[in-house]
Amino acid sequence: MKSKNNDEQDLQWSMVIKPQTRLFDISFTELWYYKDLVFLLVRRDFVSFYKQTVFGPLWFFIQPLFTTMIFVFVFGNLAKISTDGLPQPLFYMVGVVAWNYFAECLTKTSTVFRDNANVFGKVYFPRLIMPLSIVMSNLVRFGVQFILLILLMTYYCIAEDFQINVSIYLLLFPLMIILMAALGLGSGMIISAMTTKYRDLSFLVSFGVQLLMYATPIIYPLSAAPEKYRNIILLNPMSPIIEGMRLALLGNGNLSAGTLMYSIVIVIVVLFTGIVVFNKVEKTFVDTV
Repeated sequence: MKSKNNDEQDLQWSMVIKPQTRLFDISFTELWYYKDLVFLLVRRDFVSFYKQTVFGPLWFFIQPLFTTMIFVFVFGNLAKISTDGLPQPLFYMVGVVAWNYFAECLTKTSTVFRDNANVFGKVYFPRLIMPLSIVMSNLVRFGVQFILLILLMTYYCIAEDFQINVSIYLLLFPLMIILMAALGLGSGMIISAMTTKYRDLSFLVSFGVQLLMYATPIIYPLSAAPEKYRNIILLNPMSPIIEGMRLALLGNGNLSAGTLMYSIVIVIVVLFTGIVVFNKVEKTFVDTV
């Protein structure tokens, strides 16, 4: 008996899995340990989505390009909505590319429990890896679409003699990306936790995101909104982010320190709440999904 106990003490386990006892119990060391899994999931999302398509990754360019063209025709030429003196294609392209990133992070994260129930029930890994991989894979898509935006900006600078006022506001660009990713991640995790019991929410999200776009200055600048509705629009944390993107890239946007801080606070609260709810639901969601 003594030798058996000694043998057990000599065993060196490569991993010890322990139950989470607190809602906000996240092992960042463990998340870093599984970083290779994140890259594999990002690659899987990219390959599986475009594997059997005719145009493949070209859809990264086609979708924002055609959306911008429709916006220019409908809202720019027919509705005559102001673009604050910016060229219409540039104005709409910035909003479309930014909104696509946020919307994709939100919608895909909102079904992460339902879509990966079989994997979660069989293999152990930090469940937070899955929504993080969604944000990362959509960041790749955002990067490709951003190249299209840069090409369009270059064209207007050379062919149309459009002057882009590059200033210190360009430093806001990385912050806006982080805010969009965190807001989409946090909101998606909250909704994903709720859809384990209430499947109807997945249908609500699909068209709710489309409706929310019209409450965000995508097709109009904040300055063009009536004064009595402007504060209501600013309640949407994405509104200062979109205006900040235009200010950072095109040198024209309505962003103040107050509205920026408001968005930052809301994003932090939503992300914190999303992580807490996600950690709570991941323990029992297999029984209800």
